[in-house]
Amino acid sequence: MPEVNTPPSNTDTSDPVSLDSNIYYNNRELSHLAFNQRVLAQALDESHPLLERLKFLLIFSSNLDEFFEIRVAGLMQSIKFERETTGPDGMHPSKVLRKISEICHKTVEQQYQTLNDILIPAMKAEGIRFIRRKNWTPEQTAWVEQFVEREVLPIISPIGIDPAHPFPRLVNKSLNFIVKLEGKDAFGRDLNYAILPAPRTLPRVIKLPDGLGEPGHNFIFLSSMIHANTEKMFPGMTAQGCYQFRITRNADLDVDMEGIADLARALRGELHSRRFGTAVRLEVADNCPEELTQFLLKEVGLTEKELYRVHGPVNLKRLMQVPAQVGRPDLLYPPFTPTMPKGLARKDNIFDAVSRKDYLLLHPFESFAPVLQLLRQSAKDPNVVAIKQTLYRSGGIKSSIVDALIDAARNGKEVTAIVELRARFDEEENLELASRLQEAGAVVVYGVVGYKTHSKMILVVRREDGVLKRYVHLGTGNYHSGNARLYTDYSLLTADPVLCEDVHRVFQQLTGMGKTARMDKLIHAPFTLKRQLIRMIDNEAKAHKEGKPAHIIMKCNGLTEPKVIQALYKASQAGVPIDLIIRGMCCLRPGVPGVSETIRVRSIVGRFLEHTRTYYFANAEPTVFCASADLMERNLNHRVETCFPVQQPELAERIRKDLELYLSDNLRSWQLDTKGSYSANSPKAEEPQIGAQEELLKLLSN
Repeated sequence: MPEVNTPPSNTDTSDPVSLDSNIYYNNRELSHLAFNQRVLAQALDESHPLLERLKFLLIFSSNLDEFFEIRVAGLMQSIKFERETTGPDGMHPSKVLRKISEICHKTVEQQYQTLNDILIPAMKAEGIRFIRRKNWTPEQTAWVEQFVEREVLPIISPIGIDPAHPFPRLVNKSLNFIVKLEGKDAFGRDLNYAILPAPRTLPRVIKLPDGLGEPGHNFIFLSSMIHANTEKMFPGMTAQGCYQFRITRNADLDVDMEGIADLARALRGELHSRRFGTAVRLEVADNCPEELTQFLLKEVGLTEKELYRVHGPVNLKRLMQVPAQVGRPDLLYPPFTPTMPKGLARKDNIFDAVSRKDYLLLHPFESFAPVLQLLRQSAKDPNVVAIKQTLYRSGGIKSSIVDALIDAARNGKEVTAIVELRARFDEEENLELASRLQEAGAVVVYGVVGYKTHSKMILVVRREDGVLKRYVHLGTGNYHSGNARLYTDYSLLTADPVLCEDVHRVFQQLTGMGKTARMDKLIHAPFTLKRQLIRMIDNEAKAHKEGKPAHIIMKCNGLTEPKVIQALYKASQAGVPIDLIIRGMCCLRPGVPGVSETIRVRSIVGRFLEHTRTYYFANAEPTVFCASADLMERNLNHRVETCFPVQQPELAERIRKDLELYLSDNLRSWQLDTKGSYSANSPKAEEPQIGAQEELLKLLSN
């Protein structure tokens, strides 16, 4: 995806290079959008099973929804309230919005072409059909009419539009229909338009009973059912047209942190407003007449730039139910069983095992069960006196992690949970789990106002031989058992006294008040992490100048922090080889002569969401860190994050080898070029095909 600012083709290195120049930075929002395009590209990749390709297309749809709800909404709001600021790339928000509109219109068109012209025909060949209304048999038509009579008409609420019934407030991302009518209603009103909000309790795609179609699986869209039966909802009137549409709204919660007496109560008050925020996008069926489209644009306060005409369902995410309904494992990724490291089997005493050595787990290839095991054994062990844990995303009220903490509290343990209420889109679930924990007797703290608690930590205090001993879990991902099967993340289980003391000090900062505590091994944001990372980058440059080994490998989800980028540029100017594995946003531009010639940037997009944050520095004595933090302003400046060393040489070497494997990936990797565009890597002639995730599955799982 080309950027607006282009670095010069050659740079005169005899003059000092200004690393503040915006020509050396990619725009954050456009880089974010480029990641979503890489996700969409997976739907075209025939090396993925067919139904997994459908899932990638639907994940793209969900990602794009959030992009509009948060990123686009934020840009529009900054312009509306004249709070425009430019990032290191120098692009004004209005220019960014124009570019986003241009890219998104092309990408959404590609999305529906992929669905209609590639995936639906491929699924039809496998006996999975989406039957269009014009192709319904008389038997199918009769069944649809009965379904509508039984399931739709009793709960749907048509809304006529007249002076007494203005355009309704429609819920964010809900499926709706605009109907053009002719005739008079029971009160003699001459209505022209009406709105039909589709019942949110009904699935958006309905499977026909066996025998009502060809062998296999036959589906009909709810939207088609409503289209075919529109006049039944307006008795005595003629429906001249019925067209689906959807409004995307600003979904970012606006909570003024100053003067808040009760954060939980303030958030509860804002959650409802999220459903009815300012409109930022309008999607309409591409056959909707211009008259109706312009009417909708006027009513929601948008322009043609925010209008998307789509050839198919406007709410594609709701198709995610299809793979489970068809029961075709041959069209999905083959199942796997994560391995359980020796010494951490469920029957083993986890405290004895972790006392002997540190354990490093790479999820999902290795089981998340030891983390649950630590909590479950702690809940029952009479020698455990206290458990402290941070909770950012945990799976809500069905969380096994939360259940274990509740059991521990009921068993008389001192349980303290740092619940981050502002975990975006998980606020409601976190409020609920906080209430459950409090009812069980746990102490619940909502972190620090103004700083999201994003670190992943468990601290268990156990009495052994009359002395209190600590055990710690530190991770790069959330305490969410479901995500642990889908996201790649590292977990460290340790009883190292110094590291455990550092974790204890972080918990003290979160629950109490006082000056910043000094850490011996742990590095944490917002206090020392950015400064220490920059220092370690600078040390690599110094080592290289002195002829010592120097190499930087960084793997994370996003790189946007200007000071970190500048430090990497300086290290590159000193000649340090730098490999960056950045899944999503990357504002750094690699390969710029005189600035970043030794920097290579790649992104991995595959079966699992790459989520590990790992930082490797060769500097004489190789150093490896894992972290909860990405290299972004919000993580390093405005969140509570932890970055921990992997001290045991064999574990550090294992991470280095994992990173090297990702750097050799030529199956699922994309390379970032100097202009800000990504291209897919592929094996050269006679070069073996290497997929890092596939290799790790072979090595670590069953």
